[in-house]
Amino acid sequence: MTGVLASINSRTQLVGQNRLELLLFRFNTNQLYGINVFKVREVIRCPSLSILPRSNPNICGVANIRGVSIPILDLAMATGLPGVEDKASAFVIITEYNTRTQGFLVYAVEHIVNLNWEDIHPPPKGSGEDNYLTAVTRLGDQLVEIIDVEKVLAQISPTSEEISQGVVGADMTHLAPKFRVLTVDDSAVARKQVTRCLETVGVEVVALNDGRQALNYLRSMLDEGRKPEDEFLMMISDIEMPEMDGYTLTAEIRSDPRMSDFHIVLHTSLSGSFNQSMVKKVGANDFLAKFRPDDLAGRVVARIRATTVQ
Repeated sequence: MTGVLASINSRTQLVGQNRLELLLFRFNTNQLYGINVFKVREVIRCPSLSILPRSNPNICGVANIRGVSIPILDLAMATGLPGVEDKASAFVIITEYNTRTQGFLVYAVEHIVNLNWEDIHPPPKGSGEDNYLTAVTRLGDQLVEIIDVEKVLAQISPTSEEISQGVVGADMTHLAPKFRVLTVDDSAVARKQVTRCLETVGVEVVALNDGRQALNYLRSMLDEGRKPEDEFLMMISDIEMPEMDGYTLTAEIRSDPRMSDFHIVLHTSLSGSFNQSMVKKVGANDFLAKFRPDDLAGRVVARIRATTVQ
């Protein structure tokens, strides 16, 4: 499996072309699941685990990997499925989300597939809000389910949504309510986190589910003679989204001269220095790692003050 992942660092050219690569894996059944390769640091056989007293029941234990203690999560159990029974023959996918490193225990790891985000779709309607899927796709006649890892991690190890004192000044009480912010994210958990944070700042929030929906929304505004930059302080968009990713959304917006001045911040759990270069390549104004309430609120406050000064 090390060989399968050896070329991940050379695959960044896919970003910005509305393409992604999924590492496929299974739990105890034939159902295929996928995770974005850019979230994966390595795949290993399940190492010896040390049990953590009073830890979440979905945490199998802690593994010492090259001198670093990493929590190992039974991803199947965390999503309500039977947990992996034979840990000795299982694999661990070491991942990084929102600057946190953790391992996902899975039964088997398959291969990497190269896909277009247009082939990645939201979960079927009627699947309910309690499901743990963020998207689905098909490989031939087989369905691949993409788990909403942010939702899983938020339930097992919640991130504080509190904004530190002093980040939002007293002047925002009067200034912020005059502004609206457009947010785009396919994860329901992430949408709620961002919305609550921005509403604490005091701005009005319009939240959309993916890049395609956002682009259609903005174009419909233009067709009506309305300029997004006149109605929204900024757009804060996730990068990984079905139908159209945040890089492609940004590039499409910038290709329309009517939206050349629309302020765009890309907000993602993806880690890696390539994000900074991609921000410049597609024309975004800024990049922000998830989920840091102080940083997010600070960006909005700074934008409000800069706009007010102008």
